[in-house]
Amino acid sequence: MKSLQDLAAIRDKMKQTVNTREAAHDSVRVVVGMATCGIAAGARPVLNTLTEEVASANLDDVLVTQTGCIGICQYEPVVEVYRPNEEKVTYVKMNPAKAKRVVAEHLINGKPVTEYTIGAVTKETN
Repeated sequence: MKSLQDLAAIRDKMKQTVNTREAAHDSVRVVVGMATCGIAAGARPVLNTLTEEVASANLDDVLVTQTGCIGICQYEPVVEVYRPNEEKVTYVKMNPAKAKRVVAEHLINGKPVTEYTIGAVTKETN
């Protein structure tokens, strides 16, 4: 049986997670492709890592959410970052370690991790 303090701690942790998914519309949005292809490629751990890292960094202005098919299945898991008044950045072939780096460098410091973007990956294959 959980104590009242344990239940309060669980509630506070869940509030952070919910707040991460319900930020203001003018905030930074991080969208993870969670269609069947994305899930099969490992998008769920990426989504969970992004949510946890954003919450632990207290990034109240960042909304982490999911969407269906983004349309580039060969590059799954796909994460798109939308910052107000900036171009969208599309990260491809993501994993939890890459997601942590994206939070640290792009979401916190404002510098996209270019080697994880779709432009860098498509250059490698050509």
